[in-house]
Amino acid sequence: MIRIVVVDDHALFRSGLISLLSEMGEFQVVGEAANGREALDVVRQTKPDIVLMDVNMPVMGGVETVRALKGHESCRIIMLTISKSDEDLLSAISAGADGYILKNASPEDLRKAIDQVHRGLGVLSPEVTKQVMSAVASGKTPQQEIGLSAREIEVLSCLARGLTTAQISNELFISENTVKTHVRHILEKLEASNRVEATRKAVQLGLISAAEY
Repeated sequence: MIRIVVVDDHALFRSGLISLLSEMGEFQVVGEAANGREALDVVRQTKPDIVLMDVNMPVMGGVETVRALKGHESCRIIMLTISKSDEDLLSAISAGADGYILKNASPEDLRKAIDQVHRGLGVLSPEVTKQVMSAVASGKTPQQEIGLSAREIEVLSCLARGLTTAQISNELFISENTVKTHVRHILEKLEASNRVEATRKAVQLGLISAAEY
């Protein structure tokens, strides 16, 4: 039996998925969670083989959760989502996800994907394979794709720690006007409306670690 934890913020979808997996016979759902923060506790308690997890969730998103679990838990993680965006896809893979499956997959395709990932293979929905190949071919990291400089990453790390403009200025030995300029560029490049949103996106993209946030 392959032991599975289901993580999705939509209760109806979560319930339907659990019923589907239970009917398949070779799977045992040992836990469920409505967001990443809940998932961390559930995974630590149940020690599943596979985690099926949505990407976009409140409180703590899927990519941040993958990053938090990898290196600490032995489970393999499959993102199960409606999102085809490059940002979500590449961020999830960069964080360490073992598979990326769209929610329009057939039950049989999902069953095969779980089995393959359980055997140590990576799995992608056919609809997103080309995006991954293009990213690999370009050889660009998320930081390079967005165009953030090394100094802007340093400022981002300071923002994640909650430092004020004056505190960032003192820590990085740059003027407050320079800090404000860097912050403005960061918001533009990450398409964020404020510092909190910029920090959240930076964590999701793997530009800074969740521990800094």
